[in-house]
Amino acid sequence: MTNYFSSNFKLGILGGGQLGKMMLYSTRKFDITTYVMDSSDEAPCKIACNKFVKGNLMNYDDVYNFGKQVDVLTFEIENVNVDALEALEKEGKKVFPSSKTLRTIQNKATQKLFYRDHQIPTSDFTRFAYVSEIEDAIDNGGLEFPFVWKAAQFGYDGNGVKVVRQLSDLNNLPKGECITEDLIPFKNELAVIVARNETGETKTYPVVEMEFHPEANQVEYVICPARIEETVAKKATDISLKVSKAFNHVGLLAVEMFQTENDDILVNEVAPRPHNSGHQTIEASYTSQFEQHIRAILNLPLGQTESKVGGIMVNLVGAEGYTGDVVYEHIEDILKMNGVTPHIYGKKQTRPFRKMGHVTIVNEDLNKAREIAEVVKNTIKVISK
Repeated sequence: MTNYFSSNFKLGILGGGQLGKMMLYSTRKFDITTYVMDSSDEAPCKIACNKFVKGNLMNYDDVYNFGKQVDVLTFEIENVNVDALEALEKEGKKVFPSSKTLRTIQNKATQKLFYRDHQIPTSDFTRFAYVSEIEDAIDNGGLEFPFVWKAAQFGYDGNGVKVVRQLSDLNNLPKGECITEDLIPFKNELAVIVARNETGETKTYPVVEMEFHPEANQVEYVICPARIEETVAKKATDISLKVSKAFNHVGLLAVEMFQTENDDILVNEVAPRPHNSGHQTIEASYTSQFEQHIRAILNLPLGQTESKVGGIMVNLVGAEGYTGDVVYEHIEDILKMNGVTPHIYGKKQTRPFRKMGHVTIVNEDLNKAREIAEVVKNTIKVISK
């Protein structure tokens, strides 16, 4: 086995945001040498990695040249030049998750077709080359309101997704490739994180339930375990494992799903990396999702995925009406609360709905944890000077 610890081995991470920063909690614990590439000199990862490289994640040469410097390459964001990853793999470089997995997931139309081809339950959809084609489909009766519009590429944190209830909702949308999906009436939005290493060892985290902000389309609360029946949890876990097997991925795969009114499970989309729906694992689980990702991509034994205690995650996003140097108002008040841990991502500038951090709340009584989460949400404010 490769000696990863206190050695000359180099792990490369493409993307220097908060997910990478939290991965570095584990690499520093294990004394694994890390290289990080990001386009910003102020990337959160910069303070915690061994070597920081400034580069464009979508530029072939930047990604290829960075990859040549490391032994294993991973990423914390999907918007990466896949052609460069593919070239590195052909030269024998280990890239996890693989370029093939990332290429499928990067494009939401390709991702949905993948589910259809592998008999994975998902909502019905239609693929369009241009937004103008949606208007044509409405005119000829091929598409009815309401439906969900999604940009095929480069969506994130609620951007690139919109519920369309009338024709005017299509105004000012990006004009390029997109999909429309049936608007699914659902009871819950659920997620399961699947970890898999090169030898095929696979583990799942407990099913989580997500509560979304009604306007920003961002997760406000992640609740673990989900408050659902055991039969529904098993169905969600089984489908997540089926998705993982279909991708044959290595690393983490976060599978987001809808629980319909009839308790069917439909896959919404996946992320091949640590994910917002797993942040509570840092305090609530025996093995955090970030440590698990490192274990999986280095083909180490996977850690225990059970929860030690009930956990809830609250996203900290920039308050509306504030842009500029960030201030975390009333953070001292939440630090006084038992079982409450803030994680600040290191972004110096706030703007409305920008993800600036998260707070975990752990408690043996999940209902009590949810009450505390509400107090936390209403107490701490992310504003500017």
